[in-house]
Amino acid sequence: MIQRVIINADDFGLSHDENRTIIAAFQQGLISSATLMANMPAFVEACALTREHGLQGRVGLHFNLTYGRPLSTAIRAQPRLCNAAGEFDLNLPRHRLWLPRRTRQAIEAELQAQWQRCLEHGVRPSHIDSHQHVHNILPVGEVVARFAAHQGVPVRLARNLGRNLTLPKRLFKALLNQRLRRLGHASADHVCTPLDLHHGLLPGNGVLEVIAHPYPLQQGFGDAYLAEGQSLGEVLARRLEGVPRIAYSALAQ
Repeated sequence: MIQRVIINADDFGLSHDENRTIIAAFQQGLISSATLMANMPAFVEACALTREHGLQGRVGLHFNLTYGRPLSTAIRAQPRLCNAAGEFDLNLPRHRLWLPRRTRQAIEAELQAQWQRCLEHGVRPSHIDSHQHVHNILPVGEVVARFAAHQGVPVRLARNLGRNLTLPKRLFKALLNQRLRRLGHASADHVCTPLDLHHGLLPGNGVLEVIAHPYPLQQGFGDAYLAEGQSLGEVLARRLEGVPRIAYSALAQ
């Protein structure tokens, strides 16, 4: 039986509606954690809501390299990362194993800028993950894990539970997670989606993170990973009954 679970809602700050959904999910005890998108239109509102509802220590940074405009300058000149208009347009294969020094430096500068913007709005991130899992690209993940270790916070591991994980994917994710662990701080042991839970895939021990993208139903919440209209709360209750829900900040305690 797993010992504790982190239910993390991604995309906090993406929009006003997303913010309302995530705060409501916190209030109802559905989620225990969320991650902020520092370059999105509703970011400032999300930070204000974090302070208003006493969610410090339960909100991390959702590092973004794929959507919108960057907060730093050098990255805009990187054709692998941005288009001619200076907007994010990631052009890196998932199996990429190496990046030039200037590209890595530009990624780190953008990560620093997104982190700093959180601090400037009164939120110190509890951990770091990434939009569309870009830190699962090895050289990006190395930058993120080193930065997270310097800040003293965990970084999300790559999803390592799921029926669609073929043997090559499992091997790659195991090696990636080994590297993230060596470079970073203590993190959850296992990562999955609500759909993986629905399929009955549960580890036997350790700490589990469930990556959630909730949306409101007439009663309760659905999730982008589940069938339309399926209840996220029902899946979590059925599969994780009695398991304490924590934030990443609890891993340091």
